[in-house]
Amino acid sequence: MIDTAAVLKRYIRDVPDFPKKGILFKDIAPLLRSPDGFRAATEGLAGGDDAPDAIVAVESRGFIFGAGLALHWGVPFVPARKFGKLPGRTVRATYSLEYGEDVLEIQADALAQGQRVAIVDDLLATGGTAAATASLVEQLHATVDSMRFVVELDGLGGRERLAGRRVHTLVHYSLG
Repeated sequence: MIDTAAVLKRYIRDVPDFPKKGILFKDIAPLLRSPDGFRAATEGLAGGDDAPDAIVAVESRGFIFGAGLALHWGVPFVPARKFGKLPGRTVRATYSLEYGEDVLEIQADALAQGQRVAIVDDLLATGGTAAATASLVEQLHATVDSMRFVVELDGLGGRERLAGRRVHTLVHYSLG
């Protein structure tokens, strides 16, 4: 049995003081440069589960893993993008950042009522982006089947904010 977390941790490097002093950034670039690491992440995110009806992935690093997972399962890929980046009619969700707010959108015709959706992103921290993405899915009357992340920063409340949802994370890092 492969220990996916141990494999992935070999490819995730610490970058101190990025993007600002006092932050220890978890850099996934080495993971993306490794076909074996990327494959392990994609297979780990699939987790042996049955395929959902669609993948909704969060801009921008979530696109990488979401696209791989959509191909793995053979299901549609739906991008959740920053405000103003998608053509046509969209649905929007506002969420809080450390210093202000941001807006995510998906196209209003991207999901059908009742579709089971897996939300994919690279990182779960406070859960704000993931909760906003779930709101977008639900505005279109689809169902959030699961939320899948490569890395989770324990201690920032993300998992608690997503309580009641099925959350699947490959690698945990404790803060503190």
